[in-house]
Amino acid sequence: MMEILDKIVKEEGLKKEELISLSLLTYLVEKKRECMGDRPWILKRYGVRSAKELEEKIKEGAVEEHPAWEDLIAVENLELRIKEIEDDIRNLQRTL
Repeated sequence: MMEILDKIVKEEGLKKEELISLSLLTYLVEKKRECMGDRPWILKRYGVRSAKELEEKIKEGAVEEHPAWEDLIAVENLELRIKEIEDDIRNLQRTL
């Protein structure tokens, strides 16, 4: 792997740290995109636009508790993961 890294660094005229940072940034952006893509599918099942709306529907009895509670937890975990990734992206961008 180091040989490939050295080859790309030489070809692109970058420092190793820059290439690693750019690669990590690309990875994080893709992970965020995946998380953001999963979230709407879950919410759409219940005809809501947010985790809060889903929680309200569950509490009102407008949707079955199972699997809605599990889906709510999944959405909340996705939202948390998206925020964590955004923080990592911001911190990484400061190094570029």
